[in-house]
Amino acid sequence: MNREIIIPKNQSSSALKEAIGEVSSEYFILGIRPTKVTLDSNWQIRMEQVAKATNADWIYCDYRKALNGTTTPNPTIEYQKGSVRDDFDFGAIAYCKTESVKKAINENESELNYGAIYDLRLRISQSGKIHHIPEMLYTEEEYDSRKSGEKQFDYVNPRNREVQIEMEEIFSNYLKRVGAYITPPMKKIDTQEDHFNNEVSVIIPVFNREKTIADAVKSVLSQKAEFPFNIIIVDNHSTDNTSQILSNLAVSDKRIVHVIPEAKDLGIGGCWDLAIRHKECGRYAIQLDSDDLYIDENVISRIRECFIKEQCAMVVGSYQMVNFKLEELPPGIIDHKEWSDTNGMNNALRINGLGAPRAFYTPIIREIGFPNVSYGEDYAVGIRICGEYKLGRIYEPLYLCRRWEGNSDASLPIEKLNRFNTYKDWLRTIELQNRINH
Repeated sequence: MNREIIIPKNQSSSALKEAIGEVSSEYFILGIRPTKVTLDSNWQIRMEQVAKATNADWIYCDYRKALNGTTTPNPTIEYQKGSVRDDFDFGAIAYCKTESVKKAINENESELNYGAIYDLRLRISQSGKIHHIPEMLYTEEEYDSRKSGEKQFDYVNPRNREVQIEMEEIFSNYLKRVGAYITPPMKKIDTQEDHFNNEVSVIIPVFNREKTIADAVKSVLSQKAEFPFNIIIVDNHSTDNTSQILSNLAVSDKRIVHVIPEAKDLGIGGCWDLAIRHKECGRYAIQLDSDDLYIDENVISRIRECFIKEQCAMVVGSYQMVNFKLEELPPGIIDHKEWSDTNGMNNALRINGLGAPRAFYTPIIREIGFPNVSYGEDYAVGIRICGEYKLGRIYEPLYLCRRWEGNSDASLPIEKLNRFNTYKDWLRTIELQNRINH
């Protein structure tokens, strides 16, 4: 086996072709990212064993991260059909079948500047086999020491726009090859057909947010609207003072619907599902997290206006990142301008989220329903809706997203991050197959 790690000079097609061109062994080690790698003594034996047994075209494994003299385990997740995001973590290296790699590279006729390895992996996954070894077989120097909560916004950073455009093109071409590409126009709906007592309901699932919930509720009550609206707060059996705070607020304003579910096994998605099926739920169900604030008094009116104008089943806005003192934090405004009416419904399967605040036309979201999970429930319904219906966008910030030590996604341990990513990849697997079938 050739133990040399083949590392392209950059992520371009020409650099990849040049690096692979002289490889003559049956398998080689592909360097995926520029970092120092130390292979375990049994790395070669395990790769050869797995390659012989599986005849896989791309093999990757778990690894360790070394940072400031400390080494920590970094398990990776299983590759599945929906593992199509460009930031899937294979680690720093992969063990690749030379014949398959050269064939896939030659299939791409366009010159790519940033996504040649991403295109290579998608092509191999389409016609070959990607295999995961759940063993830690090497150590890599940590190349990006930022917290998970900071990394998650890379794809909406304007500095990465050129990269994201190319990644979207690569992914769109993949969808066309597998028969999952959607072309507009998407379905429009008459959002005024059904009768509702309330035009808008703001939905707030909450658990133990005594420090923030009153501010969130008051930001809704301050909304100016020429239509009836309410707030449905699903208090998921809080154990701090949240329930008492909400009870006190509800006494003073009849627009507050304080719901404590009978079930004690609800995730955030389960709370959402309970809220949208409540008899007082309005025509449009609009999201607000329990530690965030609407940016001004016109938010729900703007969202309702977008529904009516665009005849869409879902509206997604933008938000501004702030600390608890409401001072702006990087990357600032999260507006998801990568969306386009011509291709957003396809690119939605490549990225890890559609943005916020999210709002739904209630009859449609009742048909789809929310999965009873506490992560990815919004993405699950979002990709399902935009695969069939028109989606409206508002690119100005509609709420302030307060980042503090109590946020659930500020910094995730690797085990939880892997669990979340596995679930979202599964959602993509189901949606991809659904689109192929139809």
